[in-house]
Amino acid sequence: MRALLTAAILALSLPGACARPAPADPVILELGEQQVRRSEFEAHLAQLERQGVTMEPAVRSSLLTAFLERRILVLEAQAQGLLRGEDTPEGEQAAVQQLLAQKVGARVQVSDEEVRAFFAEHQPEFAQPETVTLRQILVTTENQARDVKRRLQKDPKSFESLAQSVSRGPEAGQGGLMGVFSPGQLPAELETAAFALAPGETSAVVSTPLGQHVLRVDARQPARSADLTECRDKIRAQITAAKSERLQREFVAGLLARAKVNHEAAQARPSSH
Repeated sequence: MRALLTAAILALSLPGACARPAPADPVILELGEQQVRRSEFEAHLAQLERQGVTMEPAVRSSLLTAFLERRILVLEAQAQGLLRGEDTPEGEQAAVQQLLAQKVGARVQVSDEEVRAFFAEHQPEFAQPETVTLRQILVTTENQARDVKRRLQKDPKSFESLAQSVSRGPEAGQGGLMGVFSPGQLPAELETAAFALAPGETSAVVSTPLGQHVLRVDARQPARSADLTECRDKIRAQITAAKSERLQREFVAGLLARAKVNHEAAQARPSSH
């Protein structure tokens, strides 16, 4: 009997003899009374896998970081009373946006001095390139293109009506008006021809895989430097977006610092049995 008692005591004293089994669905994120369990993360991964995402370990780790950052914002929105039973993705997104507007948006201020400094540093980026306002007549064969050129030589003002009647281009109904283009926006063959024309001039026939093109430049704007007045709103929006992103990252980092995060449990794959 004494030997049996001794054996029982030794068994109880062994490491892990009284350890509780790990929960099947552990909490991986906790903020106050709000919790997120591993099953929620696994459901998120399963949805991504159905969309074709391969779950390599590095990918899973990256997705976990993004998942925790999104969920911590939802938990805080719930804690702030901004999510009242609206647990749909749309409801959560609206609550998170309201939370960020309250906690971050009000802190984003952009001064005129910041705008001026940004413009001074990045002024070349706001330069306006040369542009042409371009029309085309697109036909299938070289004979058709030569016929178009002959008719235009007889009546240069007939370009728009010819485009409407014979062009195969999608803009034929608008008299061949393609739009306004800067360098780099047109196929190379068309760009070379278009930017060699003066306003009102018509090109020679240009061949591309689409067919035979005859171009006309309606207007041409030379390249010019932008001034602060016309760039002010765009610059302010860029600075505002950059500041908002930085402050949001800081806000999320602060929430995660307050929370309990179990990365190990989140990374461990659930048992299959």
